Amino acid sequence: MLNVLRPAVTRVLTPLGRVLARHGISPDVVTVAGTLGVVVAALTLFPTGHLFWGTVAITVCVLADLLDGVLARMSGGTGSKWGAFLDSTLDRLGDAAIFSGLILYFILEDEPEFVLAGVALFCLVAGALVSYAKARAEGLGMTANVGIAERGERLVGILVATGLSGLGVPYILAAGLWLLAAASAVTVVQRMVHVYRQAVVR
Repeated sequence: MLNVLRPAVTRVLTPLGRVLARHGISPDVVTVAGTLGVVVAALTLFPTGHLFWGTVAITVCVLADLLDGVLARMSGGTGSKWGAFLDSTLDRLGDAAIFSGLILYFILEDEPEFVLAGVALFCLVAGALVSYAKARAEGLGMTANVGIAERGERLVGILVATGLSGLGVPYILAAGLWLLAAASAVTVVQRMVHVYRQAVVR
């Protein structure tokens, strides 16, 4: 889904990329700054109940995930192995912060919702497994780029549900978490089956 939107977003971010490139800002700086913004917003705004503005702040910071690639091209390259590693690693940190912020939100409510906190924790773990399955498969010379809930879809899903919940839409966050938990679990199984077929079924 995000791959479809990526060209349009890239066109919007290109002027900013040119400005940053002229001032010698490296893609790695943008990556780190974006992740830091996500972590701070998620762990300060979500636990205190500011779900909508937390979502807005995180969405702005997530754009750095696209801006660093634009900036790399503006700087005369297409990125580096270190840049790709840094980006992927910090993506996991950002995801962890988002779900940790929601877990704290559910626990710190006047009437704690421990079930939803558990579902959010499951989404965090399952999302990490989705990413790990792909990385491990590629490390073994195979592919695992399949599944109904890759990182982009998971991120959009949880941010939309959280933002709408912050605007007062009832039950949307709970529904979004349960759907995301199911989709993430299915994606883990899909990737395991895909790798099994490459490794065992000839």
